[in-house]
Amino acid sequence: MLVRYTPMRIYTRRGDSGRTALFGGPRVAKDDMRVEAYGTVDELNAAIGAAAVVAQAANAETRLPLLQSDLFAIGAHLATPPPEGRRPVPNLPSLPSHRIAEMEEWIDEALDEAGPLRNFVLPGGSGPAASLHLARAVCRRAERRVVALAAASPIDPLIVRYLNRLSDYLFAAARAENAVAGCGDVEWHR
Repeated sequence: MLVRYTPMRIYTRRGDSGRTALFGGPRVAKDDMRVEAYGTVDELNAAIGAAAVVAQAANAETRLPLLQSDLFAIGAHLATPPPEGRRPVPNLPSLPSHRIAEMEEWIDEALDEAGPLRNFVLPGGSGPAASLHLARAVCRRAERRVVALAAASPIDPLIVRYLNRLSDYLFAAARAENAVAGCGDVEWHR
């Protein structure tokens, strides 16, 4: 028996009017603050993916994909509005609460490798460090978007803590990449 495979199309045309569906919820404008929050987390995920391709420091090839998986789960939570009426809550992946403590250990390791911080650091140095600094800046924007959403709608406070710690880790990891490359940080001087 020959089974014919029909490829899934990625376009639905339902978003052509500038609206999108939330997970288990209503359709909203694509500039809705919830869409902005999970969209910026998605952008962060892509920036970390780009950094992972060029990263050279120890453990980067295992840690960065873990963070990307975490961000996918966080994005699912952000894309899910609080239930209204009799609408059931969709089955969501668990939030990575354990990763915050892990990131703190990773930060300490990276800063041990990079050495003491003596001045403000400009984003740059090696290519991998510049990629991680860019991801850090996107992470801070994602954090701001999530904080704005949290002021308007209930979200798990773990998400803000996670993003805050992640930006610290990305900074420390960028410094470690510069140390591995032997070029050091680009210090800011007035």
